Amino acid sequence: MSHARPALAGALAAVVWGAIEPIDMRVFRNDYSDVAMLGKLVTHTRAWPIAGLAIHAANGALFGLAAEEVSRRARLSPRRVAPALALAEHFTLFPLASVVDRKHPARGEPGVGRFFTLRGFAQETTRHVVFGVVLGRLL
Repeated sequence: MSHARPALAGALAAVVWGAIEPIDMRVFRNDYSDVAMLGKLVTHTRAWPIAGLAIHAANGALFGLAAEEVSRRARLSPRRVAPALALAEHFTLFPLASVVDRKHPARGEPGVGRFFTLRGFAQETTRHVVFGVVLGRLL
């Protein structure tokens, strides 16, 4: 079994997530971007968008591999598994947003606004649903 397809599917789904961030930031009126948070965590240069998107795509690739494996072992459609796993990951890890709000070195900068809020939760829920649906269709 090739791991290239699920890894690529996850990376592409993460890039779609990154592409919708500017839209959902306006819709939810919440200045939080996962790409900015990741990129500004590793560099303080103008290259943060590239770094952030690369890290996000790598995370997506790993998630794609995991979703494919769960789908295969559970004998369930990836179109059902991927969104469910994405939301499970979101609900499990969202409390760590409070750490980002308090400890991130770029907190308060554009794209790294308050995260652990009701708007932040809704924004991230939307992003995870989009990611999961795109991933499920690509798998």
